[in-house]
Amino acid sequence: MAGVFDRAEGISRKERLAKLDALATLMDSAIVIPGTNIRFGADALIGLIPGIGDAVTAGVSCLIILEARRMGAPHHVVARMIGNVALDGLVGVIPVVGDIFDVAFRANLRNMRLLRKHFERVERN
Repeated sequence: MAGVFDRAEGISRKERLAKLDALATLMDSAIVIPGTNIRFGADALIGLIPGIGDAVTAGVSCLIILEARRMGAPHHVVARMIGNVALDGLVGVIPVVGDIFDVAFRANLRNMRLLRKHFERVERN
């Protein structure tokens, strides 16, 4: 997976954001419960594994943060992204409540909104 996010020359910001969006969607909202509007992703499923599930999903979330930093996101944006992942991880360790929180909070999609908003502001100026 690390190869996907290497700092390869020639990959545009738009392409990098698209790859991060795909990962965030996979982690937070790729699966729909039939007959409902409830969406969840790999984060909620992997988080069900006692002991290591939440650590694994936090690690994947950190890949998004690392790539955001490599792309030049400022410290205040990265700090908010870290806060989202930390909150998701802390609440995630609480049985049942953490699993419901994972489905509702969607830290990775929140982080992608922060990152996109930052780069849209940069491009406007």
